[in-house]
Amino acid sequence: MPVTSAALLLHHGRGADAHVLIAHMGGPFWARKDEGAWSIPKGLVEPGEDVEAAARREFAEELGVPAPDGPVVDLGAFRYSSGKVVHVLAVEVPAWLVGSPDDPASPELTARAGISTAQVEWPPRSGRRVDVPEVDRAVWFPLERARPLLVAGQQPVLDALATATS
Repeated sequence: MPVTSAALLLHHGRGADAHVLIAHMGGPFWARKDEGAWSIPKGLVEPGEDVEAAARREFAEELGVPAPDGPVVDLGAFRYSSGKVVHVLAVEVPAWLVGSPDDPASPELTARAGISTAQVEWPPRSGRRVDVPEVDRAVWFPLERARPLLVAGQQPVLDALATATS
């Protein structure tokens, strides 16, 4: 059975004019990378856990704030070349949220208390383990700018969002 993750994609605007909130992966490996180094906030679905509950939990763990409430649109399940499956849900947020004190976007997520970390070997093959934030920043991008930034397996999600919000 493939590994299944749940993701929550926040957006504002509709169709091709939509903007999405994506997060840059944290740690030294990703520090100087941009294209292909961003992701929709996501994480593993625990056994017996509801997909929406998992997506909201992972959003809060990675960004350090709860996901905004609102109607959820199921964009579907997307399979990576590795076989991993990511089930993506979308929530439209009001435009006033962007740039407000309640905006989950942050140029420096590592300053937020409670964000999740992962342990990685750094430098590679050194045997030294360090804790790094899973993501280090979150930014709103127009769909077409977000596309090359996202990891390849998540790029089709943007087409699903554009179709669902047209």
